Amino acid sequence: EFLPDESPVEEDDDVPENGQQEEEEIEDECLHKYQEIFEDTFEEMRLTNDVVEEVRQAFNQFIALQSSRDAAGEAIYSSVFEAAPSMQNLFKTPRSVMALRFMNGIVTILTLAHDPAGLKAEVQSVGFRHLDREVTPSRGAVFRDAIADLLDMELPNGLSSKARLGFQAIMNYVAGGYIYIRKNYSTRVKVIQRSWRIANNKATDEDDMEDEAADKVADDPSDTFKKTKSFDNSSGSREEVGRSQSKRESTMRTTASELK
Repeated sequence: EFLPDESPVEEDDDVPENGQQEEEEIEDECLHKYQEIFEDTFEEMRLTNDVVEEVRQAFNQFIALQSSRDAAGEAIYSSVFEAAPSMQNLFKTPRSVMALRFMNGIVTILTLAHDPAGLKAEVQSVGFRHLDREVTPSRGAVFRDAIADLLDMELPNGLSSKARLGFQAIMNYVAGGYIYIRKNYSTRVKVIQRSWRIANNKATDEDDMEDEAADKVADDPSDTFKKTKSFDNSSGSREEVGRSQSKRESTMRTTASELK
């Protein structure tokens, strides 16, 4: 038998520190990476907690300075479409409703900014609901900069460099996700929708044909009567032929017995 080695195991205190250091390096890389909009890949984005908190505090302070959440949404709406009036053609929803959606959308994204998986899922969900909107890197940049400039102007001390970098990274990530989803899934979704419409139309046509056939029978019951009568006549004819054949066979048997 082999006895277990009971020699004390030296604990490596550097392992947790190294793991934490690697995670912080990844988060710093994400912060600098997403200063641009990436449309060819869509991965989870990890930001440091202090950066996310800085962005949240700045945005919450902006909301507190407005008379209401609706007013904050109106300010965001105005800043975006003043920077790019042509983008108004992308939205058919009334201004007040759209302004509130902008507001709630940003709040939801910032709430999930500390959760990479949750943030990605939210971006995917919104992206699939807006496949008809042609989001481009230039439009995403206009949207991002308009809101960042608004926060910088409205906050008493402006937008800190850390908060600006964090906000830009988050908005770039969202815009890139929308573009990626539209580029990679829009065609597939359209094919599925077209196939579904064809299947539904075919089923509807078959139902209409059955209804028409039923209506014809109901409108002209004589056809059914004629078919039934014809069938009865044919059955009677077959019975008469059978009786004649039996009679001939009986006669032949009688004749054969007499010959014997």
